[in-house]
Amino acid sequence: MGPAPNSLFFKYKYFLLWTSLLEMLFLHPVSLAMWSGLFTHLTESWNNFKGLDPNYTTWMDVMEKHGYRTQKFGKLDYTSGHHSVSNRVEAWTRDVAFLLRQEGRPMVNLFPKKTKVRVMEKDWRNTDRAVNWLRKEAINYTQPFVLYLGLNLPHPYPSPSSGENFGASTFRTSLYWLKKVSYDAIKIPKWLPLSEMHPIDYYSSYTKNCTGKFTEKEIKNIRAFYYAMCAETDAMLGEIILALRQLDLLQKTIVIYTSDHGELAMEHRQFYKMSMYEASAHVPLLIMGPGIQANLQVSNVVSLVDIYPTMLDIAGIPLPQNLSGYSLLPLSSETLKDEDKFKNLHPPWILSEFHGCNVNASTYMLRTNQWKYVAYSDGASELPQLFDLSSDPDELTNIATKFPEITFSLDQKLRSIINYPKVSASVHQYNKEQFIKWKQSVGQNYSNVIANLRWHQDWLKEPRKYESAIDQWLKTHTNPKNSEQK
Repeated sequence: MGPAPNSLFFKYKYFLLWTSLLEMLFLHPVSLAMWSGLFTHLTESWNNFKGLDPNYTTWMDVMEKHGYRTQKFGKLDYTSGHHSVSNRVEAWTRDVAFLLRQEGRPMVNLFPKKTKVRVMEKDWRNTDRAVNWLRKEAINYTQPFVLYLGLNLPHPYPSPSSGENFGASTFRTSLYWLKKVSYDAIKIPKWLPLSEMHPIDYYSSYTKNCTGKFTEKEIKNIRAFYYAMCAETDAMLGEIILALRQLDLLQKTIVIYTSDHGELAMEHRQFYKMSMYEASAHVPLLIMGPGIQANLQVSNVVSLVDIYPTMLDIAGIPLPQNLSGYSLLPLSSETLKDEDKFKNLHPPWILSEFHGCNVNASTYMLRTNQWKYVAYSDGASELPQLFDLSSDPDELTNIATKFPEITFSLDQKLRSIINYPKVSASVHQYNKEQFIKWKQSVGQNYSNVIANLRWHQDWLKEPRKYESAIDQWLKTHTNPKNSEQK
């Protein structure tokens, strides 16, 4: 064997595929799966606050133990303890019988300086740090290296108007980037009437402050600004690739480019993530480097849990037996001649699950090339959704009741992978226990603190009503019998 290749991991929140080296789709909405190689229910990382244990062994830790020099820059929020108090309280109380807006209304903001290139300055600083590390450190190493760069773009910017614990609902860019967007080509997504939305979707739309009236111009601008933010992020990747080329490292470095979630950008009357719809869960995974077939596009469904074994496989490190994912090297290798052979190495489905805020039930997606099956909670209290993506790519027609045999078959397959009623019950109990601990920790300030979280504009109108709803929720108990898989 020749020398081990370097690895450069470039992650950002981006779902549009601008260039195609290797196209592989789908991931878990939270990037914990990428670092753990395990499904969410196995690590019990139920929300953005409860992440991995700080001592959890990631693929980067394993590579470091096997002689790789490692470096991380930018956003790293996969361990426990990140995100605001609002974020965790909203996740814990999602079962409470109230409906409150938790985000600012999605909006756009044009940077006043027309020629401004570095709009997201923090991401550019981290990109500069990564480039400098390549030029001053990596170039001198005799060992192979792994560089990770995590960016926030094109995640929406914070919206201070939403209060002290504000969310992020502002799409911000400059005219420099906006001019790169073909405004006339932007499509206005179709919406179902509010009365016809799935109850879980309605809850998400309401908490994201998207159930009000939006003009076509507003929607189109949000999408245009988002695309402009994507273009800015692309430029950061360009800086990394340019540095690798100038240092004669590009031909011996494998570059992986992906995201931990997409952006709804007003599809399904929502923005942000926390959804199993394509715009939220469909992201790019591009790989290039030595041994990787160039200009190959692969349609197989894969997951971010596949990143862990893929990284170890690149380094020639034996794979742990307990991983949920599979190495993608066989699918991307120059030696691959037949995609059908990959089916024997990777199952023809992926699992995604979400248990956090802005969704009032644990959500489970089983995805194949044609079908998307989405189950909620215990599988009985909320109706499932089934979409045929080959004939309904916009996911506007739920055909679960029209095709009961397919629905049943996919549900049985899902239950063979995960006992989702039992997992949902565990999350429900966790949420209640954590909320009680938090309530006790704030003591006499509880009423004031909870009233002034991100939902403050609604809460302060009827504070006693909402506190009473929480009190009622705390009095109820989960019946262990309901958590058993039927």
